[in-house]
Amino acid sequence: MIADCHMHTWFSSDSVTRPEEMIEQAVRLGMTELCITDHYDMDYPVNPETGEMEFQLDTLTYREKIRALQEQYRGRIAIRFGVELGLQTHLKDRLRTYVRQWPFDFVIGSMHLLDGKDPYYTDSFPDMSDEEMYRLYFRATAENLRSFHDFQTLGHLDYATRYGKRKAAGYNCGEYRQEIDEILQLLIEYQIALEVNTGGLKYGLGYPNPHPDIIRRYRELGGELITVGSDAHEPRYVAYSFDTASALLKEAGFRYYTLYVGRKPVFRKL
Repeated sequence: MIADCHMHTWFSSDSVTRPEEMIEQAVRLGMTELCITDHYDMDYPVNPETGEMEFQLDTLTYREKIRALQEQYRGRIAIRFGVELGLQTHLKDRLRTYVRQWPFDFVIGSMHLLDGKDPYYTDSFPDMSDEEMYRLYFRATAENLRSFHDFQTLGHLDYATRYGKRKAAGYNCGEYRQEIDEILQLLIEYQIALEVNTGGLKYGLGYPNPHPDIIRRYRELGGELITVGSDAHEPRYVAYSFDTASALLKEAGFRYYTLYVGRKPVFRKL
């Protein structure tokens, strides 16, 4: 695959990497396209240690930097302007206004918060079993999709399984067939792509996000739009395990993956 469409730089609270470092790594790997998708999670909880709200984005400065990089690397690699938005139902109007305000090539909609808490922090749901938390997460994802769907791909559909008490050992996606089918059907209805995020492999789950069974089910239901991203926050993870992702997609019946330019789909052969 020639493009990584999910990566973060120091414009995101959880990365200290200069954008140039990510781009140079992509060039070394022989990529011809990439999309930088730094985080913007409106109303993310305040960090109790710093007293600051994390995952905010100075979009103007970010956009100016991307423009400068597009010129700097012109003829070497095509750089797209993207963002990863945190979905919460009460934000639907603010999110809609925001994505229409800026000339993004690509917008990822991702569920990072459940009831205002991030599963990333292991003490967020101390009284819930993994099964209870995952089921609520999937139901909240569908609710968010119905509320706001002005974006191009759904990021890391089963993100919560990265951080469950038992992680992969406590996860059988077949147990959530009804909830997951609803999500997949909404993606197809709204013409939103399903992201294959290789961060799950990086985190040691043994599968990307979402699980291969979900990718196969999406194809069975008629889903065709697939984006692929590493979710890299540092150069060594750019295009992480893309060979695995490509083989998985081919096995599931896909022949193409999708890039977005000006928020319009462009298809590339696997």
